[in-house]
Amino acid sequence: MLDKETKKRINDLRNILVGKIPNPESQVQQITTGLIYKFMHDIDQESVSMGGLPSFFTGEFEIYSWDKLMDSQLGGVKKVALYSEAVEKMYTNPNAPKFFREIFKNSFLPFKDPITLGMFLKEINKFHYSHSEKLGDAFEYLLSFLDSQGDAGQFRTPRHIIDFIVAVVSPSKSDSILDPACGTGGFLISSYKHILEKNTAKNRGDLITANERKELNNNVNGYDISPEMTRLSLVNLYLHSFSNPKIFEYDTLSRELLWDQYFDVILANPPFFSPKGGIKPHSRFSVKSSKAEVLFVDYILEHLRPGGKAGIIVPEGIISRPGNAYKNLRGRLINESLIGIISLPNGIFEPYSGVKTSILFLDKTINSNSDFIFFGEIKNDGYALSKQRTPIDKNDLPTVQSDILKLLNNEESNLLKIKKTTLLQKSDYSLNKAIYDNKSVLNNLYPLVKLGNEELFEVVAGGTPKSTESTFWDGDINWISLADLPQDDLITNIYDSKRKITEEGLSKSSARLLPINTVIVSTRATIGRIAINKIPLSTNQGFKNIIIKNHSKLNYKFLALMITELKEDMEKLATGTTFKEISKTNFLELEIPLPSLNIQEQIVNDIESMQRGISEKILQIETLKAGIATKVKSAWDSF
Repeated sequence: MLDKETKKRINDLRNILVGKIPNPESQVQQITTGLIYKFMHDIDQESVSMGGLPSFFTGEFEIYSWDKLMDSQLGGVKKVALYSEAVEKMYTNPNAPKFFREIFKNSFLPFKDPITLGMFLKEINKFHYSHSEKLGDAFEYLLSFLDSQGDAGQFRTPRHIIDFIVAVVSPSKSDSILDPACGTGGFLISSYKHILEKNTAKNRGDLITANERKELNNNVNGYDISPEMTRLSLVNLYLHSFSNPKIFEYDTLSRELLWDQYFDVILANPPFFSPKGGIKPHSRFSVKSSKAEVLFVDYILEHLRPGGKAGIIVPEGIISRPGNAYKNLRGRLINESLIGIISLPNGIFEPYSGVKTSILFLDKTINSNSDFIFFGEIKNDGYALSKQRTPIDKNDLPTVQSDILKLLNNEESNLLKIKKTTLLQKSDYSLNKAIYDNKSVLNNLYPLVKLGNEELFEVVAGGTPKSTESTFWDGDINWISLADLPQDDLITNIYDSKRKITEEGLSKSSARLLPINTVIVSTRATIGRIAINKIPLSTNQGFKNIIIKNHSKLNYKFLALMITELKEDMEKLATGTTFKEISKTNFLELEIPLPSLNIQEQIVNDIESMQRGISEKILQIETLKAGIATKVKSAWDSF
């Protein structure tokens, strides 16, 4: 646990630098360089105090020793020159281990102000090297200030989400572990802490022998394309007792040097982006794709040993996006290693991104011995799903973690289980929970049909003519938007529209004229409003419009009523950041029950009767309210 004094020192260092270096990432880089410089001195001093010789500041590098840097006789300008020269040259120090040299690679002092540097070094001097948990926690706190690396599709993974994934995957002390896009090493540190906790009798990790600890050090591996992230990850592991961290600056997508290395456990939140610039994926991936998330998941599948397991954060495209690359990857996951999917809430990566993500849990052994995949959902993770991410009381993580562990131990669990054969029957092998979880209780009464059933339905999207073309607007064709559908109605019957378009506007947009009694469903921004048109009209692009092709099998009012029950499922299927929207592919996967036409009509009649009863009750209530008001007024009128 980070103590208040150490936390204050980190905050003081950032406050000292902020006037010269406003960027949080650059602040972290400078503090990291200063700390390692000081720790090299501490290690030398320890060696000398035990009768040995200094290791780092000898020969031509003796002039850069911390004692000389902190000498009160050294002027401010000379101190700036000495420190600046030291951090730039330390990469070439032959006496330093390779990973220490890597930490100083491309280091430099971005300012020349003697007062700022003096204050900075004075604060750094208060830290002293040790392998204590306190120092590791201090560095993790420092790393929490890192900003988004959005151009490379990288977003810092929240610590509690990392710990949740690691707890479920549960690496052991003998497992070889990899994070192929390790960033600052969060998954690797969490794995190390988890292993220590699992092997504790009295003191943390006391059941791990010296040889096992050495093996554990050698078994933890990380790759990252960014030299800055590699440097930070090296320091992070070093301050958590890894004497020689195995962190490599490595482009997992383009390079093949480490392709033949395989691991027992892989944990990752790989970047989500389309490779560009100097990143050109090589040809050894089994799935051909231009998307980094597809290639990284394929890489993880390829590099798991027999019996290997993994936890991967992926964007929604991996779960349900159409296309051969996504479909082939999902098929391979289902057949080879996938055991479960946990959906995460949209705002979990705020303030960096609102991207919708899920966690894939892989285990080759369990997959081969099981015929189902589990599905779960995190709605709240203990923090507000907003830019501020302030703590809240609601937190589903402990319950979902408990449910997963129960299920893996063959105990009763609240998680949804879907057979692998059912998943593979879908045309695109979709892994979207909402498709399989929708109103399954009705399946025992009536058969379910998809909205994509071409014998019954034709689903068409709306469209919007260009607003700048005056000849497209103010015509005779009714054209609706959400403004035409009130929020409080179950189903709206539409007899007119607020705006109208011309024949030319209709022909130049992707909209079409819909026949009367089309079921109109809002599927963008505001999800799940439903209308039935009583006049021919067209809609904007925020709607999916269901035209019934076979009225002898389906009543349009029944269809509209059944769609009202799918609102929650539609919201789950919707993706996007600025505006959430359901893709046509996902919309067509939605299912409704299909009883006989007679039963449909009876259900509609019953519901309409109930609605009339509600209307009558509302009228009675309003009449009684008016009566009360009249009585009260009559008492006042007597005066």
